Amino acid sequence: MLSGPSVSATASADQLLERFLSSSARQRRSLLAQLQQRSAEIRPLIPDALDRLDATGDDWAAGSLIHALLEPAAAAGNGAAAADGAAPRDGLAEAFLQRHPEGWLAVGSARGIDYAPLQRHLMAQEYEQADRITSEILRQLAGPAAVKRGYVYYSEVPPMPSVDLESLDRLWVTYSQGRFGFSVQLRLLRSLGGRWEQLWSRLGWKAGGIWTRYPGSFTWSITAPEGHLPLVNQLRGVRLMDALLSHPALQQRVTP
Repeated sequence: MLSGPSVSATASADQLLERFLSSSARQRRSLLAQLQQRSAEIRPLIPDALDRLDATGDDWAAGSLIHALLEPAAAAGNGAAAADGAAPRDGLAEAFLQRHPEGWLAVGSARGIDYAPLQRHLMAQEYEQADRITSEILRQLAGPAAVKRGYVYYSEVPPMPSVDLESLDRLWVTYSQGRFGFSVQLRLLRSLGGRWEQLWSRLGWKAGGIWTRYPGSFTWSITAPEGHLPLVNQLRGVRLMDALLSHPALQQRVTP
């Protein structure tokens, strides 16, 4: 059996980055640790790499590079702390945020929804805040009655604009290494033959017949089970989740 350093370990930073961008999803995940280990070399190359990627798609490679660029640990000791007490950022991170104040991913809305706050939280890997904003957006898409009552009826889902559900899903997919999003949940449901009870445990929403307690028992990081986020209140039954995953906008995003 051959031994010695991996090809990626002996590659230049440019070569490693190009390999990451051109690889399959599975291969990319195997390269993430090396990208993190060589962060100091990789980060200066990221802005130019992002300029070559499609901001109208949902390639999670872009989201992972943005996370690497904005990772607080990467800037520790290199920049002054933000006025709000956030982790310090260096010039690379600041320049990116100034260039993309609304977020890098191009998203649209048929209802005039501002997706910038959601995108900023997802770029910062602040998944709990992003989940709360996603719930707020779903209520806005459902209409004034849903906003007033504080939750969405399943019957209010079908009229939701496809472009908005696509935007929500693309944001979650892009900034989660392809692990989170409604389309991810739909793909898992299909893989389980539509068995909802198996889906809940697969998502980490239920264990031993008991619903996961919100918010403390959920995992608000990239290490969560696949499809763990965004959340849907299952205490109201399966019909809301079924309505969301049955929406044509999401059905079209998952290959049968």
